Amino acid sequence: MNDAAQTEYDYIIVGAGSAGAALAYRLSENAANRVLLLEAGKASHPYSRLPVSFGLLIDHPGANWRFTSEPEAGTANRAIPVPRGKLLGGSSSINGLVYVRGQTLDYDTWAQFGNRGWSWQDVEPLFKRMENYEKTGGDGVRGSGGPLSVTEVPDENPLYEAMFEAAVAAGYRRNPDYNGPDQEGIVKTQATISGGRRMSTAHCYLRPAMARRNLHVVTEALTQGLILEGKRCLGVSYSLGGVTTEARARETILSAGAIGSPQILELSGIGRPEVLQAHGIAVRHELAAVGENFRDHINARIQWKVTAPGVSYNERARGINLVGQALKYLATGGGFISLPSAPLLAFLKTRPDLETPDVQMHLVPYAVKDPKRRKLHPFPGMTVACYQLRPESLGSIHIRSAEPHAQPAIRFNFLGDQIDRDTMVEGFKMMRRIVGAAPMDGFRGEEYSPGASINSDAVIEQWIRENSETAYHPIGTCRMGQGPNAVVDDQLKVHGLDGLRIADASIFPTMPSGNTNAPSIMVGEKCADLIKASA
Repeated sequence: MNDAAQTEYDYIIVGAGSAGAALAYRLSENAANRVLLLEAGKASHPYSRLPVSFGLLIDHPGANWRFTSEPEAGTANRAIPVPRGKLLGGSSSINGLVYVRGQTLDYDTWAQFGNRGWSWQDVEPLFKRMENYEKTGGDGVRGSGGPLSVTEVPDENPLYEAMFEAAVAAGYRRNPDYNGPDQEGIVKTQATISGGRRMSTAHCYLRPAMARRNLHVVTEALTQGLILEGKRCLGVSYSLGGVTTEARARETILSAGAIGSPQILELSGIGRPEVLQAHGIAVRHELAAVGENFRDHINARIQWKVTAPGVSYNERARGINLVGQALKYLATGGGFISLPSAPLLAFLKTRPDLETPDVQMHLVPYAVKDPKRRKLHPFPGMTVACYQLRPESLGSIHIRSAEPHAQPAIRFNFLGDQIDRDTMVEGFKMMRRIVGAAPMDGFRGEEYSPGASINSDAVIEQWIRENSETAYHPIGTCRMGQGPNAVVDDQLKVHGLDGLRIADASIFPTMPSGNTNAPSIMVGEKCADLIKASA
């Protein structure tokens, strides 16, 4: 795997995550292309194929960068954990496995901003190409035969049906496929799981591609910076086993994610002069938008005790019952170990005048003490979480050291915009209305957190500021578009430089409406097409 003897390539890809793995797969389909894929993390982790690894690896140094945000007044000066995958497959190997394409409106908005080739009509074929969806109905909406296996959660639980009925009683509706033309409603989750195993891009894209002689995958290779000659990128410098190596190519593509890609640009002297000079880095190419336009989902959770016996995984996954869950998983691939982060989702509108849903809710049939470590409460519980689909608040990610191994400064600026504050407060109240509906009477116990005393809009907002976490969806720090507020154009080429593209969630001009893994993979597919068209 770690074949670094060759130094000349056609393409170098930095980062083997959701987009980078898909890109490597597509570029290496042509045997004439010599492709180098660099990954700073290890090849794998023993738990990574287990769906429950989203909890087991949430803070594990062997598979996770374990970033934290800068303390900010708007979130009670807390350092919020920002987990990111550090192994082949990147965050697709440790994430919550929820598969969401987003709304048609998301991508039409990207195109409306002047990004040609990024409308829903343009990207829908890419989603179909990458999918192997178990319930494809022949209507042309979903894809089959693609590398990425996607299935609907098979887990059955009386709590789920009660939640469906409660949502309907509260005025919402069921939806058979939120990845179809209409996202709105409460639904069973579609997940990157098949046969009880995680379908990461490491498994679905890289495993078959690594049999190709023209793809060199080098793990535990930390990129030091880009090699620039004037306004052309010639390749990268990376460290492997304490030795620094240079590799060159006619095109280099950064796929290090919304945190890693701006960091590499700045370490290479590309970005805002004041940021670079503060760390003694010579300005090689001024590009003011690097590290700006950062968005993420702030995630608010309400936990209830559960009165019905046997439905909460706080009971099912504890003590002798955990042994039973392990045996069930080994025998059938089902049970607690096979679940994504949430088996039920709801995409809803906080206001009737909205064209499309603006909040996403997650039903979780258990309750945890600490989101960072996923330790279960000792009592039967359940959780409903909510985040605003398209946040307006903008943060930033910039280096705070010239050392490549140093963590950058991550500033969310959560709830900086009034729209975000209003939407999160209303979403919070909607969670309570759904769980408070009559069909949940046989399951719902007391609200454990935050509790009934947190009830006015101002108090709810303050509680969200003091307790909410990220949903782990960083985007936008190398924004696609034109003008001074963008880093790449609609061909994913870095403005003002030759031989350099970026393909990952950092290029999203705005937040897709939902989890970001599927759109990130789509960007890898799209970048491959753009490169092939220009070759």
